[in-house]
Amino acid sequence: MFKKYRILKWIGLFILTLIVVVVSFGFWFKSLIPPKDTSTINTTAANIPYLSEKIVPHRGKILAVVTSAATMGKTNKSTGYELTELARAYYTFKANGFEVDIASPEGGKPPVVIDDDDMGPYDFAFLNDSLAQFKTSHTLKVDDVVAEEYQAIFFVGGKGAMFDLPNNISIQSLVKDYYQNNKVIGAVCHGPAALVNVVLDNGQLLLKDKTVSGFTNKEELLLIKDAKSIFPFLLQDKMMAQGASFQEGPMYLAKVSKHENIVTGQNPWSTWDVANSMIQQLGYTPKHREPTDEENAVEILLTYKYNGKEEARQRLKQLVVEEQKPLNRVFIAQHSLVSAMKGEVGNFFNMIGLVAYAKSCEAEQMKI
Repeated sequence: MFKKYRILKWIGLFILTLIVVVVSFGFWFKSLIPPKDTSTINTTAANIPYLSEKIVPHRGKILAVVTSAATMGKTNKSTGYELTELARAYYTFKANGFEVDIASPEGGKPPVVIDDDDMGPYDFAFLNDSLAQFKTSHTLKVDDVVAEEYQAIFFVGGKGAMFDLPNNISIQSLVKDYYQNNKVIGAVCHGPAALVNVVLDNGQLLLKDKTVSGFTNKEELLLIKDAKSIFPFLLQDKMMAQGASFQEGPMYLAKVSKHENIVTGQNPWSTWDVANSMIQQLGYTPKHREPTDEENAVEILLTYKYNGKEEARQRLKQLVVEEQKPLNRVFIAQHSLVSAMKGEVGNFFNMIGLVAYAKSCEAEQMKI
């Protein structure tokens, strides 16, 4: 009986110790996350030097296309286009001298997805931009688009794109026309769904033998376990089935592929690079823009993925302390949680270490 009591006592102590450790870790982890910055909510384009200084002369027009789908197929799950993907491309095009029109399959005001965790200065500026908001509330119907008016076309992501872009005849016609006339075609995240099913005049599928990127199976299935039953297809599978060479980068980090006049990006964090690559494809050197704190965090994570923890720490210190650039610690912390969801314990703790190191580097920066 006493032996049984001692065993129960030790089990109880172990459980209590485990609870204390978990709670302590939770408080420590929370201490690494800075308070939410609300100062950017009122940002306008006039407040951002990239948009308000060294204005580039007018060079033409680019058409951005967004989804009209408000729900994911037959489910009641809401969807729409991703505001960040539209806003960041919109301002990149504007800063480089292009007027931007916005179209959707149904025209009018399409549904939008706004993820508070991803919002930055450019995204809030877009919400505070009366012209941009007018255009998103009165999108052109793709049936009415005059292809000749635009130098390029850009397909915005958002899960709704999987439902109404692939089989839209007008979109297929626009994509075919632009590709065959060597006009620039860009798409990001789920936006490349607009490129599937496009058949060229020679009878071949557009995607055959093209190097492309898009939202990956791993990215889709990690967050939506039943994605295969919700979506008409998984984007990566569909593009590969149509003969594309699919280029997959690290999950939820920037990855862009270029093939002839087609530029595609893997996820929302690829938007800046897709838009700049489109400007290059149009024959111009992209206007200089200081990377955002989120982009700097992406750089650190890519350094970690490809070159390891020590090089990531070195680059982090150089970026924050020496170059005094902003860094989004929250973004790195989010990726540590992604690693935990994937069961990658080592990566989880390594990334938490990077968050802690970033906090110490920021403290060192403030003393300079």
